[in-house]
Amino acid sequence: MSNRLELATVEWRRVSPKQLGVELVGTLVSALVFVAVGVFVLLVFESTVGWVIIGGSVALHAVMAIFAARRVRAIGYQLREDDLVFRRGIMWQRIVAVPYGRMQLVDITRGPVARALGLAELKLVTAAAVTGVTIPGLVSEDAEELRDRLVELAESRRAGL
Repeated sequence: MSNRLELATVEWRRVSPKQLGVELVGTLVSALVFVAVGVFVLLVFESTVGWVIIGGSVALHAVMAIFAARRVRAIGYQLREDDLVFRRGIMWQRIVAVPYGRMQLVDITRGPVARALGLAELKLVTAAAVTGVTIPGLVSEDAEELRDRLVELAESRRAGL
């Protein structure tokens, strides 16, 4: 029970607000792909289904863009004594605790948009695929420091097993 109280009372570390830019660019690219499919269907098959695809895509991606800022604010993590706890999601919330001793790989990825904004994504891999965690929107320097700290903690905890 104390872990639940601890999760509620401890301050979550947040990702960079610049992650909103990454989310919005991803949403825009996705919208453009769907609109292109709709235009293709409209022109090649001369079907009104193309308009449905275009309209649905614009509506869906507009809603995604509206909620993007809230989704970014919902991402957070905590470094606790024995594990890293990660959370994300608005409607479908995910909270994962990854024990330091179970971490097998800590990887940093930088996509083109994130790299342009000085951001990186930190990925934690364990033997159980379900507990894999990816923390997007970290400032590159913070991601490298966190990676080094997690590797240090993982090595010390595995040695103690």
